[in-house]
Amino acid sequence: MVVVVLLGVLALVVAGCVCVVWAARGGPRWARVVAAVTLAAAGLLRAGSTNKRTTTNGDD
Repeated sequence: MVVVVLLGVLALVVAGCVCVVWAARGGPRWARVVAAVTLAAAGLLRAGSTNKRTTTNGDD
């Protein structure tokens, strides 16, 4: 069951990437909408995965 869910997520990711490329080349309106959603989701994931701790190297 977990494998099926992971394959579904992988299919959505691949489809989103295809829509981003297609929209960049002037695809239909629905592809641009899917691309915008994909890029927004990627931005949220990137913002959520950033390291919140500040690191210092001790050279202050």
